[in-house]
Amino acid sequence: MTVRVHGKYALRGCACCDETVTLKGSALNRRNVLRGAAGLALSGLAWPSARAETPAKASIIDVHHHLSPPAYIADFGKRKLLERPTLDWTPEKSIADMDKAGVATAMLSITTPGVWTGDDAAAVPLARVCNEYGAKLAGDSARRFGTFAILPLPNVDASLKEIEYALDTLKADGIGLMTSYGDKWLGDPAFAPVMDELNRRKAVVFTHPTTANCCRNLIAEVPAPIIEFGTDTTRTIASLVFTGTAARCPDIKFIFSHAGGTMPFLIERFVRLPLMSKDAAAKTPGGVLPVLQKFRYDTAQVANPAAMAALTKVVPTSQILFGTDFPFRTAADHVNGLKAIFQDDDWRKIERGNALPLFPRLQAA
Repeated sequence: MTVRVHGKYALRGCACCDETVTLKGSALNRRNVLRGAAGLALSGLAWPSARAETPAKASIIDVHHHLSPPAYIADFGKRKLLERPTLDWTPEKSIADMDKAGVATAMLSITTPGVWTGDDAAAVPLARVCNEYGAKLAGDSARRFGTFAILPLPNVDASLKEIEYALDTLKADGIGLMTSYGDKWLGDPAFAPVMDELNRRKAVVFTHPTTANCCRNLIAEVPAPIIEFGTDTTRTIASLVFTGTAARCPDIKFIFSHAGGTMPFLIERFVRLPLMSKDAAAKTPGGVLPVLQKFRYDTAQVANPAAMAALTKVVPTSQILFGTDFPFRTAADHVNGLKAIFQDDDWRKIERGNALPLFPRLQAA
């Protein structure tokens, strides 16, 4: 993973980035963004050619794979909010990496910082354009790509509208959320209407870590992703469990990045909290462990014996999904690492079998 967070980046010249994405009344000018998307064939971010047919032996489903829509690069790249792998991403690079390791389908998602950096109005049109770009890729790629649509949280009303548009019109495979927004984690009461709607729809919800406001630049020598990403995933798991959100919304199919962060190492504290707190006990009526064992966890950046040993002591192999964190890591890294850990039956579950019930359209792929 690239760990240089505050470096200076120079955007490479391309047609989509030459067009300025402006703000009008604190909102992204969507007409300009769409005009830039229409010029993709002239840029380094063109749709993959020849519908990117799946190699005959490819079978893996990657649930943690990032895309960088042109509008996203043009806006956040200009503000130096993105790391070099995000800036350099193209669909062709994704497919080339997938083909080297036997990945049939990658579920695309926006990485941190998401689309919200404090301006609610600007996040709304940017989320829409990113989701339309992802839907176009999925539609043109012969099942090579799926999409987790990004929401403009913490704007709840706009997020509810985007859920409807993404799932009903764009036919997204699920919804992508950051682990926190400002200093609110996903179980916060402010997000309850969004969680209730996702539960009503029985949606697949992929969560990606970010760095909470509380915990930036704590150790000058250690970039935030090294420690804070795993920690923020753990915080949002705790938030969902101990606010009672997970019990109230049992039909959301949550996927947590990076083997659940530090949760497996804190399992004793998680399980014991209801023994010490009547409130925690009331909000976990069936116990903590069954809730944690119902969640799904991906293998991105944790395809090593230590992390997998901890995770598999907490959850069954049926809850583990293959993920790579591309373009920060490669699919081959993870295939090689996981095959050295899991026997054939478990490997087949992780590389594809466990994901198929979540994505019915891939059943016949």
